[in-house]
Amino acid sequence: MSENNYKVNLDNIFEGPMDLLIYLIKKNEVDIYDIPIALITNQYLSYLELMKSMNIDLAGDFIVMAATLTQIKSKMLLPAHEDNVSEEDPRTEIIEPLMQYLQMKSAAEHLAARDILGENTFVRSADKEDYSISDDEEIINVGLFELIDAFQKILKNISADVGMQFTVNRISVKDRITELVEIFEKQESITFNELFSSNAGKGDIILTFLAILEMVKVRLVRIVQHVQTGIIRLFYD
Repeated sequence: MSENNYKVNLDNIFEGPMDLLIYLIKKNEVDIYDIPIALITNQYLSYLELMKSMNIDLAGDFIVMAATLTQIKSKMLLPAHEDNVSEEDPRTEIIEPLMQYLQMKSAAEHLAARDILGENTFVRSADKEDYSISDDEEIINVGLFELIDAFQKILKNISADVGMQFTVNRISVKDRITELVEIFEKQESITFNELFSSNAGKGDIILTFLAILEMVKVRLVRIVQHVQTGIIRLFYD
């Protein structure tokens, strides 16, 4: 792939390592005080590997968190000492800072909650009539990890034959951004899935995803998800 040396630096536009941990806890519907550390650690590492494979430049904090989770997982696998009933749960090392982070994040969200109806639920802005969302519908802002999940579903749906196709003169991420801008100027908004051609190869699908991340980074697009249907839609700003 011609974009192997291309790195996407998110510059804290998207969430950090704590947000990925929180996302996985919510996704697995587990108690924050009783985290299945082996499961969460394995999933955390899988997300990091996927982001690395797409040349998404990860902050060092992600690696530190991965190391912390792996260490806790190792401690959890050790046999408990029967004569030490008061032995501290190794997960406390991550639970306490996680709860502090949630409190700080909640406070920050309340300070910026002028347009928020409920937790992470946003109304249509008065000057955004092109959003085409009725008053009784709810949308939420989409983060990096929701996008990664949606992207992985698209990758799973491509056939093995299509995935092996290679284009000699593959375009660059910047070229793909230009193409996407042309699409948005005509349609103003489009669903996430519609941006990926059904007959595109794996390399082209990754290219489109990287282009989307760059467009979010420079605030060319806003991404929201329809609460009732789960459909992710991108709006051109």
